[in-house]
Amino acid sequence: MAPSHLELAVGMAELFEEIGVRYVVGGSVASSLIGEPRSTVDIDIAVRLTAKDLDILVDRVRPTFYVPESDAARAVREKDSFNIIHNEGALKIDLFVLGDGLLDVNQINRRVLIEVPTQPLAELWITSPEDQVLRKLDWYRQGGESSDRQMRDIIAILTINSDRLDNTYLTDTAALVGLTELLNTARQGAT
Repeated sequence: MAPSHLELAVGMAELFEEIGVRYVVGGSVASSLIGEPRSTVDIDIAVRLTAKDLDILVDRVRPTFYVPESDAARAVREKDSFNIIHNEGALKIDLFVLGDGLLDVNQINRRVLIEVPTQPLAELWITSPEDQVLRKLDWYRQGGESSDRQMRDIIAILTINSDRLDNTYLTDTAALVGLTELLNTARQGAT
């Protein structure tokens, strides 16, 4: 039987911990855990991954996953993304190799450890609500500001976490990366 998205995320998290790779779960899985639950077709995980780490990862996930090794090696070199696909059920994990940009550094350094509600004793490092908002705003901008789904996720995170957000950090970081106007629009939608 194919694992669920959360089971797969937890399994990958445990593997990353074992091999010493810093990771943070983002995307729809993190949004569902800190915002509004919704279905997803993949799992987004940002990682600090070297070529040596990649070799270990590939060895450990075979034969459970299909790994396009040339794409993965390129992603590590260029600080880009690649995916691995679970052979049973074809669930896809998008791995985003983090670079040195402000959003990348903050996403991994400000990650939050949470208990997985449906799995006793399971924990995941997820993107903080503030960094999830910033990441999704950045994706929204890169996508031509046309994804209603991204904006709904952003507004849900802002609304559900309104009493816990570090608004100073959110405002200051948005200004540094040119997202102030989009953040203000999202905040208006959250009121």
